Amino acid sequence: MLTQTNKSTQEIESLMATIGQNAKAASGPLSIASAQQKNDALAAMSDAVLKNIDVILSANELDMKNGLEANLSPAMLDRLKLDKERIEAIAEGIQSISKLADPIGEVIAQWDRPNGLNIERVRTPLGVIGVIYESRPNVTADAGALCLKAGNAVILRGGSDSVNSSRAIHACLVSGLKQAGLPEHAIQLVPTTDRAAVGELLKGLGGCVDVIVPRGGKSLVGRVQTEARVPVFAHLEGICHIYVDGSADLQMAVDVVTNAKMRRTGICGSAETLLVDRQVAASHLIPILKSLKEKGCEIRATEEICIAYPDAVLAKEEDWATEYLDAIISVKIVDGISGALAHIQKHSSAHTEAVIAEDEHVVARFFNEVDSAILLHNASTQFADGGEFGMGAEIGIATGKMHARGPVGVEQLTSFKYRVHGTGQIRT
Repeated sequence: MLTQTNKSTQEIESLMATIGQNAKAASGPLSIASAQQKNDALAAMSDAVLKNIDVILSANELDMKNGLEANLSPAMLDRLKLDKERIEAIAEGIQSISKLADPIGEVIAQWDRPNGLNIERVRTPLGVIGVIYESRPNVTADAGALCLKAGNAVILRGGSDSVNSSRAIHACLVSGLKQAGLPEHAIQLVPTTDRAAVGELLKGLGGCVDVIVPRGGKSLVGRVQTEARVPVFAHLEGICHIYVDGSADLQMAVDVVTNAKMRRTGICGSAETLLVDRQVAASHLIPILKSLKEKGCEIRATEEICIAYPDAVLAKEEDWATEYLDAIISVKIVDGISGALAHIQKHSSAHTEAVIAEDEHVVARFFNEVDSAILLHNASTQFADGGEFGMGAEIGIATGKMHARGPVGVEQLTSFKYRVHGTGQIRT
């Protein structure tokens, strides 16, 4: 069991420096490991997870007990909780990553110059990735497996809430590395919950860390973006909108909106704001709100909606900019696609937005004018997930515009270099 330890600043610095050096040393062999060797490691990791279900469950029970005593919210407890099905899904996720094409060495582009030079752009690993996350223990497996597949070493720093679950899963990953003959320091878990360890990781560990990926709440991501001295792939919030257009099919709108909000309320792809076209407010709004209410969702809405639907409560201005991660949704009637676009532009966090519509011109405007990482048409925002995109899994959703955007999967965890082939050319 991992516990909070009272280490001095010097001890934390020394611990993290060693972890960084070990990761850097492991990144070399990983960068040239064969696809088969990496896949063998992933298969062994998946098997180890399945063989240790009881061990992982016991560790998770301890985390859940601690979480209840710490008064974690229901949404946070849902993120933290593991059961047999979720652990089997973790193992399946590792297996699915092993089946992806190995990106390393892939020739992305190739062309010839008039002087006879042949130029290739080729995928390479990023090197060492630091992943900082909170209460989701499955991120331990997803991040470890994805980084390995892309030829990167990874330093995992999970939250104190999930520390025992993460350690149990991490032991399975290390077992797989050893079985495949890969460096065991290729996937390291920071063995302390001391916040000072995060600070050291954000400094880059003396040049050993190439990129940081935070996955968690606004305060965590905000700290990472403020303090990091290395590049960051991140999203600050998932304020996801779903717009029901006047051309939307009623039953589709009810089903998709309900799923987008209530399938799992604690994930970043959960819809937080519902916008309904005034043209169909009379026919579509109440059936959608009733469906949400039946699932236990609290409705926060404008005054005109509260009058039409007394079970709603009056929304405050801050509701339009709130990521609830809970069974709460803010609702507003807008004047068509233009009204929806104006609201989204003002309040979006550039994560995920969806439109329910049959009018192709509305869909075209939505896709062209909304500048978020993921846009969906007639589908739930809960599909904003690397696994659902066929990426096997993801480390997180990046909402920036540099290098990685949207689900951060295997390809997004690579860089590239140029290989130039000549026949003795010299430049005059």
